[in-house]
Parts: sequence; C-alpha cells; structure tokens
Amino acid sequence: MCTCAMYQTKDHYFGRNLDLEFSYQESVTVTPRNFPIPFRTKETITSHYALIGMAFVCGGFPLYYDATNEYGLSMAGLNFPGNFEFIAWILAQCKNLKEARVLLDRIRLVNIPFSKELPITPLHWMVGDQTGSLVVESVKDGIHIYENPVGVMTNNPTFDKQLFRLNDYRGVSASPSENTFAKGLDLDPYSRGMGGIGLPGDLSSGSRFVKVAFTKLNSTSPDDEDSSVSQFFHILGSVEQQRGCCDLGGGKYEITIYSSCCNMDRGIYYYRTYDNSQISAVDMHHENLDGRELVSYPLVTKQQINRIN
Repeated sequence: MCTCAMYQTKDHYFGRNLDLEFSYQESVTVTPRNFPIPFRTKETITSHYALIGMAFVCGGFPLYYDATNEYGLSMAGLNFPGNFEFIAWILAQCKNLKEARVLLDRIRLVNIPFSKELPITPLHWMVGDQTGSLVVESVKDGIHIYENPVGVMTNNPTFDKQLFRLNDYRGVSASPSENTFAKGLDLDPYSRGMGGIGLPGDLSSGSRFVKVAFTKLNSTSPDDEDSSVSQFFHILGSVEQQRGCCDLGGGKYEITIYSSCCNMDRGIYYYRTYDNSQISAVDMHHENLDGRELVSYPLVTKQQINRIN
C-alpha cells in the first residue's frame, strides 16, 4: 500500500510513500533526453523529455515507481487490486497535464507483463503538474480518469469512493473545536488539537486517504526550499507505516520503504528511507540531460546520525 501527495509553497512538490514488505533494489534514476526507451507494444522512443525519479532498472529499462520530467509533469504508480512502462510513456512525451490528458484519452493498457520475472503489477496512477492533478484507474470497463481536487491518493477503493468518504469528516478542523453537543452543557476543551477528533488513525488505504488529505490541505510552512521539503516529508510522515504494525504473516511486515519529494520546478529529487531518516537529494540538472545513458544513484539506506558529543 502507498500514499502520494502534492504540495505548493513558492515551488511545487510531488512525492510518495512506498509501502511494501520487500525492495527491488530501486535507485534514484535520471533518464536523459536521448536514452532509447523501448516499449513492449510501441516503437522505441529515441528523443524525449528527461526524467528523474525512483526506479528499478531491469534489463537497462527504468521501471519508475514515481518520476518527474524536466517540465514538472509528475506521476506515481500505487498498488490497486499494472504497468511499470506507463510512467515513462506519459512523462517522456507530455510537457504538462493538458497534454497528458490528451494522450490518456486515446491510450489502452494491455495485459502483458514486463518480463517472466516481473508479473503484472496492479497499479493506479496519480499524474500532476503545477496546475493540478488527475487519478488514472484501469478497471474492467476501461480506463477511468478523475480530477483530483485534494492532490493526494492512496489505494483501494476507487478514487471516486475515496473522495466521497471525505464527506464523513466535514466537521473536522485544525482549529479548536466548538461545543455543539447540547445547549446549556459546559464541556471543557481540555487539550489542543480537539478539532481533529474523529480523524482515522489506522493504516488502511481509506483511512490514510482521509488523514493525508486533512494533513496536506491544512499544512503551512515558510516557502524556502528547506522548509518546504521538510513540511512535505511531515505530510507523508502522517501516514507512514512502522515495522510490526501491518503484519502480513510469515515474519513479513509492510513498512514505508522510502518517502520521496521532488521539486517539480527545479527537478531536485529528495528521499529518505526506513532506516535512514536523513534527507538525500539528487538534482537532474547536475547531469548531462542530452546524454544517452541512464544515471542511477543507489539509495543511502544506513542511518546517518549527527553525534553531538
């Protein structure tokens, strides 16, 4: 299960939590403009927009979990009970959400695995640029595209049902709660944060959707880069998964393997991992974006502690 979000201060940010019980040895990967991208059912694209994001590089192909192109168009795939090539297909050819919508309206996803070792992955996707975001879901009756007014996404159920569920929490507030229980009954607001009573705290996808939507839509921070990035990771942190709390049996636990935050305007990809809470960054513009070779940086997963004495 996973969570995706967008956030805006002076710049625009896009990122996600990857929640799984295993890792594919993913890396922060830059795909330059002239790297040939071969697709299973389409011709190889030899000239395209540059991408940066988290990917499992398999047979030389960058299978992106989430990515941003040089114009800021961003996309993430989240578990949805798929298709790894889909992210590269959209971001390599579209500058913005408007162009992506045109391509999405005439695309059809096929039930072909990337390889024998990588079976079809059930995914749905959030696509966004500096103007807004969409959710794309492939179900039995075809592809459904939803406008995303909250700028977040988790997993099941379908996005329209997730969005409707927010109606159940219309009385939740970041401000102190008002006593509306009964006239003439004096009830004491004995703690800060009581306006948020009723927000779900479990790890299910429906509950995470409500919690991260509330957190994101009420978040505020200074608009400098460090403050914005820090706040974005706090937004994702509101729904991160800790080892032991989601027991899959057989000694396996779902955890937040990594959290990411990409500055969509500058092409800087930030991340932290489950065992390393230090934020690391890769700037796509420090690479040769006219090159023909992938550039990958293995994740820094060992905890970095600043020992004061």
